[in-house]
Amino acid sequence: MSIFSPLEQFSLTTLIPVHLLGFNISITNATIFLIFTCVVCYSILSLATYNSTVVPNNWQYVAESIYSFVYTTLGATDDEKFREFFPFVFTLFIFILTSNELGMIPYTFTITSHLIVTFSLGTTIWIGVTFVGLSRHGLHFFSLFCPPNCPLWILPVLIGIELVSYIFRVISISVRLFANVMAGHALFKILSGFAWTMLSIGVAGYIGSFLILSFILAFTALEVAIAFIQAYIFTLLTCIYLKDSIHLH
Repeated sequence: MSIFSPLEQFSLTTLIPVHLLGFNISITNATIFLIFTCVVCYSILSLATYNSTVVPNNWQYVAESIYSFVYTTLGATDDEKFREFFPFVFTLFIFILTSNELGMIPYTFTITSHLIVTFSLGTTIWIGVTFVGLSRHGLHFFSLFCPPNCPLWILPVLIGIELVSYIFRVISISVRLFANVMAGHALFKILSGFAWTMLSIGVAGYIGSFLILSFILAFTALEVAIAFIQAYIFTLLTCIYLKDSIHLH
Protein backbone atom coordinates (compact mmCIF):
# COMPACT_ATOMS: atom_id res chain seq x y z
CA MET A 1 0.00 0.00 0.00
CA SER A 2 1.32 3.41 -0.93
CA ILE A 3 1.40 5.94 1.87
CA PHE A 4 1.06 9.57 0.86
CA SER A 5 2.25 12.39 3.06
CA PRO A 6 -0.23 15.19 3.82
CA LEU A 7 2.61 17.57 2.92
CA GLU A 8 2.86 16.13 -0.59
CA GLN A 9 0.43 18.76 -1.86
CA PHE A 10 2.95 21.50 -1.04
CA SER A 11 5.83 20.01 -3.05
CA LEU A 12 7.33 22.07 -5.85
CA THR A 13 7.40 20.50 -9.31
CA THR A 14 9.81 21.78 -11.94
CA LEU A 15 8.00 22.31 -15.24
CA ILE A 16 10.64 24.17 -17.26
CA PRO A 17 14.21 23.83 -15.92
CA VAL A 18 16.17 27.07 -16.25
CA HIS A 19 19.67 27.65 -14.89
CA LEU A 20 21.38 31.03 -15.21
CA LEU A 21 24.84 31.90 -13.87
CA GLY A 22 24.67 29.03 -11.41
CA PHE A 23 21.22 29.99 -10.13
CA ASN A 24 18.17 27.76 -10.45
CA ILE A 25 15.36 29.96 -11.80
CA SER A 26 13.25 27.11 -13.15
CA ILE A 27 9.54 27.53 -13.85
CA THR A 28 7.63 25.51 -11.24
CA ASN A 29 4.00 24.89 -10.39
CA ALA A 30 4.30 27.71 -7.84
CA THR A 31 5.44 30.09 -10.59
CA ILE A 32 2.48 29.15 -12.79
CA PHE A 33 -0.05 29.66 -10.00
CA LEU A 34 1.61 32.91 -8.94
CA ILE A 35 1.09 34.26 -12.46
CA PHE A 36 -2.36 32.68 -12.63
CA THR A 37 -3.38 34.39 -9.39
CA CYS A 38 -2.35 37.79 -10.74
CA VAL A 39 -4.26 37.15 -13.97
CA VAL A 40 -7.39 36.09 -12.06
CA CYS A 41 -7.23 39.18 -9.82
CA TYR A 42 -6.89 41.54 -12.76
CA SER A 43 -9.46 39.77 -14.92
CA ILE A 44 -12.19 39.57 -12.27
CA LEU A 45 -11.84 43.21 -11.22
CA SER A 46 -11.64 44.39 -14.84
CA LEU A 47 -14.72 42.44 -15.89
CA ALA A 48 -16.62 43.41 -12.74
CA THR A 49 -16.06 47.12 -13.34
CA TYR A 50 -16.40 47.04 -17.14
CA ASN A 51 -19.22 49.34 -18.25
CA SER A 52 -19.93 50.32 -14.67
CA THR A 53 -23.39 51.68 -13.96
CA VAL A 54 -24.91 53.73 -11.17
CA VAL A 55 -27.03 50.73 -10.22
CA PRO A 56 -24.41 47.97 -10.10
CA ASN A 57 -24.89 44.42 -11.29
CA ASN A 58 -23.92 41.50 -9.06
CA TRP A 59 -20.23 41.40 -10.06
CA GLN A 60 -19.84 45.16 -9.84
CA TYR A 61 -21.52 45.13 -6.44
CA VAL A 62 -19.06 42.51 -5.13
CA ALA A 63 -16.07 44.48 -6.44
CA GLU A 64 -17.33 47.73 -4.95
CA SER A 65 -18.12 46.03 -1.65
CA ILE A 66 -14.56 44.70 -1.38
CA TYR A 67 -13.19 48.13 -2.29
CA SER A 68 -15.39 49.78 0.32
CA PHE A 69 -14.48 47.18 2.94
CA VAL A 70 -10.76 47.73 2.49
CA TYR A 71 -11.15 51.51 2.33
CA THR A 72 -13.33 51.91 5.40
CA THR A 73 -11.98 49.13 7.61
CA LEU A 74 -8.28 49.35 6.86
CA GLY A 75 -8.33 53.04 6.07
CA ALA A 76 -9.82 53.69 9.51
CA THR A 77 -6.43 52.87 11.05
CA ASP A 78 -5.16 56.26 9.95
CA ASP A 79 -6.15 59.69 8.68
CA GLU A 80 -5.68 61.23 5.24
CA LYS A 81 -1.95 60.51 5.36
CA PHE A 82 -2.80 56.88 4.84
CA ARG A 83 -4.91 57.35 1.70
CA GLU A 84 -1.94 57.52 -0.66
CA PHE A 85 -1.04 53.94 0.28
CA PHE A 86 -4.54 52.61 -0.29
CA PRO A 87 -3.89 51.27 -3.85
CA PHE A 88 -1.04 49.15 -2.50
CA VAL A 89 -3.09 47.90 0.46
CA PHE A 90 -6.06 47.08 -1.77
CA THR A 91 -3.86 45.19 -4.24
CA LEU A 92 -2.21 43.28 -1.40
CA PHE A 93 -5.57 42.29 0.08
CA ILE A 94 -6.97 41.14 -3.28
CA PHE A 95 -3.83 39.15 -4.11
CA ILE A 96 -3.71 37.27 -0.79
CA LEU A 97 -7.46 36.70 -0.75
CA THR A 98 -7.43 35.30 -4.30
CA SER A 99 -4.40 33.12 -3.54
CA ASN A 100 -6.05 31.67 -0.45
CA GLU A 101 -9.42 31.06 -2.11
CA LEU A 102 -7.93 29.53 -5.29
CA GLY A 103 -6.09 27.07 -3.06
CA MET A 104 -9.46 25.74 -1.90
CA ILE A 105 -10.18 24.39 -5.38
CA PRO A 106 -9.14 20.72 -5.79
CA TYR A 107 -5.94 20.05 -7.76
CA THR A 108 -4.77 23.65 -7.47
CA PHE A 109 -1.68 24.94 -5.69
CA THR A 110 -1.77 27.34 -2.75
CA ILE A 111 1.18 29.70 -3.07
CA THR A 112 0.58 31.26 0.36
CA SER A 113 1.22 27.84 1.91
CA HIS A 114 4.94 28.34 1.23
CA LEU A 115 6.93 30.33 3.75
CA ILE A 116 9.23 31.75 1.09
CA VAL A 117 6.25 33.48 -0.55
CA THR A 118 4.79 34.96 2.63
CA PHE A 119 8.27 35.82 3.93
CA SER A 120 9.06 37.63 0.66
CA LEU A 121 5.82 39.62 0.99
CA GLY A 122 6.57 40.40 4.64
CA THR A 123 10.15 41.45 3.88
CA THR A 124 9.03 43.70 1.02
CA ILE A 125 6.46 45.36 3.28
CA TRP A 126 9.01 45.76 6.09
CA ILE A 127 11.55 47.39 3.77
CA GLY A 128 8.87 49.62 2.26
CA VAL A 129 7.55 50.70 5.66
CA THR A 130 11.09 51.49 6.84
CA PHE A 131 11.74 53.50 3.69
CA VAL A 132 8.50 55.46 4.20
CA GLY A 133 9.51 56.28 7.77
CA LEU A 134 13.03 57.38 6.84
CA SER A 135 11.85 59.45 3.87
CA ARG A 136 9.25 61.30 5.98
CA HIS A 137 11.16 61.76 9.22
CA GLY A 138 14.84 61.31 8.41
CA LEU A 139 16.95 60.29 11.39
CA HIS A 140 14.05 61.22 13.67
CA PHE A 141 12.50 57.92 12.51
CA PHE A 142 14.71 56.11 15.01
CA SER A 143 12.76 57.74 17.83
CA LEU A 144 10.28 54.94 17.09
CA PHE A 145 12.57 52.68 19.14
CA CYS A 146 12.65 55.11 22.05
CA PRO A 147 9.37 55.18 24.03
CA PRO A 148 8.42 58.71 25.15
CA ASN A 149 8.94 59.77 28.78
CA CYS A 150 11.20 56.79 29.38
CA PRO A 151 13.71 56.91 32.31
CA LEU A 152 17.28 57.12 31.04
CA TRP A 153 18.48 54.16 33.11
CA ILE A 154 16.14 51.74 31.35
CA LEU A 155 16.38 53.34 27.90
CA PRO A 156 19.07 50.97 26.47
CA VAL A 157 17.02 47.91 27.40
CA LEU A 158 13.81 49.30 25.91
CA ILE A 159 15.59 50.37 22.71
CA GLY A 160 16.90 46.82 22.33
CA ILE A 161 13.44 45.34 22.91
CA GLU A 162 11.80 47.75 20.45
CA LEU A 163 14.46 47.05 17.83
CA VAL A 164 14.06 43.28 18.12
CA SER A 165 10.28 43.66 18.02
CA TYR A 166 10.54 45.80 14.88
CA ILE A 167 12.78 43.28 13.11
CA PHE A 168 10.56 40.35 14.11
CA ARG A 169 7.59 41.99 12.41
CA VAL A 170 8.71 40.21 9.25
CA ILE A 171 8.49 36.81 10.94
CA SER A 172 5.22 37.63 12.69
CA ILE A 173 3.35 38.75 9.59
CA SER A 174 4.69 36.01 7.31
CA VAL A 175 4.55 32.96 9.59
CA ARG A 176 0.98 33.72 10.68
CA LEU A 177 -0.33 33.53 7.10
CA PHE A 178 1.83 30.58 6.09
CA ALA A 179 1.05 28.49 9.19
CA ASN A 180 -2.72 28.97 9.03
CA VAL A 181 -2.99 28.17 5.33
CA MET A 182 -0.63 25.19 5.49
CA ALA A 183 -2.24 23.71 8.62
CA GLY A 184 -5.73 23.89 7.11
CA HIS A 185 -4.76 22.16 3.87
CA ALA A 186 -2.73 19.52 5.69
CA LEU A 187 -5.73 18.75 7.90
CA PHE A 188 -7.90 18.37 4.80
CA LYS A 189 -5.46 15.81 3.40
CA ILE A 190 -5.27 13.85 6.65
CA LEU A 191 -9.04 13.68 7.12
CA SER A 192 -9.77 12.76 3.50
CA GLY A 193 -7.11 10.02 3.59
CA PHE A 194 -8.55 8.69 6.82
CA ALA A 195 -12.08 8.67 5.34
CA TRP A 196 -10.83 6.75 2.29
CA THR A 197 -9.06 4.19 4.47
CA MET A 198 -12.17 3.57 6.59
CA LEU A 199 -14.10 2.45 3.49
CA SER A 200 -12.16 -0.83 3.56
CA ILE A 201 -13.34 -1.98 7.01
CA GLY A 202 -16.98 -2.73 6.27
CA VAL A 203 -20.27 -1.14 7.27
CA ALA A 204 -18.82 0.62 10.30
CA GLY A 205 -16.18 2.08 8.01
CA TYR A 206 -18.86 3.44 5.65
CA ILE A 207 -20.61 5.15 8.54
CA GLY A 208 -17.35 6.56 9.91
CA SER A 209 -16.31 7.71 6.45
CA PHE A 210 -19.63 9.50 5.97
CA LEU A 211 -19.23 11.29 9.30
CA ILE A 212 -15.70 12.38 8.43
CA LEU A 213 -16.76 13.63 5.00
CA SER A 214 -19.60 15.56 6.62
CA PHE A 215 -17.08 17.21 8.92
CA ILE A 216 -14.82 17.99 5.94
CA LEU A 217 -17.74 19.70 4.22
CA ALA A 218 -18.37 21.89 7.26
CA PHE A 219 -14.65 22.50 7.68
CA THR A 220 -14.47 23.65 4.05
CA ALA A 221 -16.84 26.52 4.80
CA LEU A 222 -14.67 27.42 7.80
CA GLU A 223 -11.51 27.36 5.67
CA VAL A 224 -13.10 29.69 3.12
CA ALA A 225 -13.80 32.13 5.96
CA ILE A 226 -10.30 31.70 7.38
CA ALA A 227 -8.83 32.46 3.94
CA PHE A 228 -10.64 35.80 4.02
CA ILE A 229 -9.70 36.51 7.65
CA GLN A 230 -6.01 35.80 7.04
CA ALA A 231 -5.97 38.18 4.07
CA TYR A 232 -7.62 40.80 6.26
CA ILE A 233 -5.15 40.30 9.14
CA PHE A 234 -2.14 40.48 6.82
CA THR A 235 -3.28 43.77 5.29
CA LEU A 236 -4.41 45.16 8.64
CA LEU A 237 -0.95 44.55 10.12
CA THR A 238 0.54 46.23 7.06
CA CYS A 239 -1.60 49.30 7.76
CA ILE A 240 -0.58 49.32 11.42
CA TYR A 241 3.09 49.18 10.45
CA LEU A 242 2.53 52.05 8.00
CA LYS A 243 0.79 54.05 10.69
CA ASP A 244 3.72 53.56 13.06
CA SER A 245 6.16 54.77 10.39
CA ILE A 246 4.04 57.82 9.57
CA HIS A 247 3.22 58.90 13.14
CA LEU A 248 6.12 57.14 14.93
CA HIS A 249 4.16 56.84 18.22
